[in-house]
Amino acid sequence: MDNKKDFPKVFMIAGSEPLGSCGIQADIKAVSACGGFAAGAITLIVDMDTTSVKGIRTMPTDLILSQSRHFLNDVGADCIKTGMLYDKQIVEAVADLLLGYPDVPKVIDPVMVDSGGTALIQDDAVEAYRRLLFPQAEIITPNIHEASVLAGEPVTLDNAEYIVRNLAAPGCSVIIKSIPDGDNLTDIFYNRRTGTLRNFSKHRIDTRNVNGTGDTFGSAIATYIARKYPLDAAVERAEIFINESIAYGAGYRFGPGYGPVHPFYRTIDFFEREDRSLHSLK
Repeated sequence: MDNKKDFPKVFMIAGSEPLGSCGIQADIKAVSACGGFAAGAITLIVDMDTTSVKGIRTMPTDLILSQSRHFLNDVGADCIKTGMLYDKQIVEAVADLLLGYPDVPKVIDPVMVDSGGTALIQDDAVEAYRRLLFPQAEIITPNIHEASVLAGEPVTLDNAEYIVRNLAAPGCSVIIKSIPDGDNLTDIFYNRRTGTLRNFSKHRIDTRNVNGTGDTFGSAIATYIARKYPLDAAVERAEIFINESIAYGAGYRFGPGYGPVHPFYRTIDFFEREDRSLHSLK
């Protein structure tokens, strides 16, 4: 009798960067912190520090596809999450790949613009996302800048409900992140399957440690989906997780620019107890 358990597996197709605070590094941390097994294929290498992106080098498309197929056909995944894909060729190749796994739910994070408004992909990739990836998605997770690019107009609280429904037209659920609302930020979530809208409003935290918040949030949603949570519950749990990760990360120093969130806040007490134990022996 086989009593072994299955890992809730999340496979990421995303970029890599040296800080460890966004891209596939943030994905891996978030998946691990939320109880999943993280694996992935790297689409590109970003040269950056905490102040700005310095350069981007894409990986060979055939290598991205080969790595992905080898994992998915061998081990399998309970959810697939995409990150930075950069250009039309990579978007088209990944979209074609994902068609081969119709039963695996997909979280598509349209990484187009960072939290400061800097463009992160080539223009020809935007329409490819809309045409090829969004129809395959369980949910897409654009931030306010990305949603504005996709909608062709700035997103505000006044028009967000209209825009979130329009972005769901390809058949996916949508959450638009971080819409300014006075002293708060509001995420607007539209569940395409149920036709329901929900707002998640949280107090704005005074911190520059917000690099990788979108990656972390999307990967948290993907992990709860992989753990068989219904979409509404997965989004709700991910909202709690990202808010706490930002709050705890705000207490740390990390370079002069934008630092990371703290996805492992749930284990802080354990590590602090270890430190106290070490110091007590000195």
